[in-house]
Amino acid sequence: MSRIRDLSLAPAGEMKINWAARNMPALRLLEQQFEREKPFAGLKIALAVHMEAKTAYLCRVLEKGGAEMFVTGCNPLSTQDDVAAAVAAGGIEVFAFHGCTMAEYEDCLCRVLEPGPNIIIDDGGDLVHLMHTKYRELIPGVIGGCEETTTGIHRLRAMDRAGELLFPMVMVNEADCKHMFDNRYGTGQSVWDGIMRTTNLIVAGKRVVVSGYGWCGKGVSMRAKGLGAKVIVTETDPVRALEAVMDGFEVMPMREAAKIGDLFITVTGCSGIITAEHFETMKDGAILTNAGHFDVEVDMAGLERIAVQKYDARHNIQGYVLPNGKTLFVIAEGRLVNLAAGDGHPAEIMDMSFAVQAMSAKWLAEHRDGLRSGVIPVPREIDREVAEVKLRAMGVEIDRLTDEQSAYLGL
Repeated sequence: MSRIRDLSLAPAGEMKINWAARNMPALRLLEQQFEREKPFAGLKIALAVHMEAKTAYLCRVLEKGGAEMFVTGCNPLSTQDDVAAAVAAGGIEVFAFHGCTMAEYEDCLCRVLEPGPNIIIDDGGDLVHLMHTKYRELIPGVIGGCEETTTGIHRLRAMDRAGELLFPMVMVNEADCKHMFDNRYGTGQSVWDGIMRTTNLIVAGKRVVVSGYGWCGKGVSMRAKGLGAKVIVTETDPVRALEAVMDGFEVMPMREAAKIGDLFITVTGCSGIITAEHFETMKDGAILTNAGHFDVEVDMAGLERIAVQKYDARHNIQGYVLPNGKTLFVIAEGRLVNLAAGDGHPAEIMDMSFAVQAMSAKWLAEHRDGLRSGVIPVPREIDREVAEVKLRAMGVEIDRLTDEQSAYLGL
């Protein structure tokens, strides 16, 4: 039985899901295909992805394909209660509510695994981790799974290197139609949407410090520049740092950026990016946000320890007064700002990411007897098909190679 906040919120959530579905043409096409073919007939799918409108539509598409769905969120603050209610009202088992404690969050994860999933769709690796630590007896029934995000891929690769990953996991995040668009354009827009609606402050003229210049960091920096900010990038990878310089951004260590930044956005997927040594040198009024999956990039525990006062400065913004008299502001408790303080990526972007997810899950079901344990790339044909569907939906035509050109290129 579902565990949600309030079933009466379902009509508001249904409106959000309908709007998202209207703007997700690739998933709509898959919905029709799955309803005809039933690729998941007889299979159970456990899903842990940010429980908002686009995810809800993905759940319904998979259900149309014959799957028995058990779904939850992948972050205690990213679930939208009205959307969770709408999904539950439609008959899917949902275990998610906004603002749950860490114990409640883990309980929700456990509830979607206990029925014994055949396919796992994960965002950040929490479901896979629990399967290998708490539910190992259920692993023989797992065909495989799909991982949505960079942080989850890091965790899977570590498990694979150690020989600990006991079933196949498709690296959805590394598909071109995921990371090149979702991470860059989706994160780039949704992070600023969350920051601007939460703070109601101008971006133009501010020094914005972006930590990490991967695909997400590139998107956040590009949009900051477009909004008129003076962008500073911090990096540990010399190649990415050089790329940031060539893209026209200042690059410096965090110890120097901390002194001059007005607004900080961590997007590294690593821990301990902004710590006590940085807090003490920051400007009065500096704003700290995190756009990485877990709330470990800004050292919130360290900030709590050194602060002499903590208060609610605005909805979803907390002020921390330091011993030196300066106040630092943190958005959404240091959790994923574009979802904990916004609606996540635009529907058109998640259309591509979730089309890759759905098609990868279908590919797993179709190839269940010949797959090895470990990390697996998304088949190239899935990337190409998603891109072609998306282009058609946008009214864009492209050239095709002639037979002679294909022969010339050795294809």
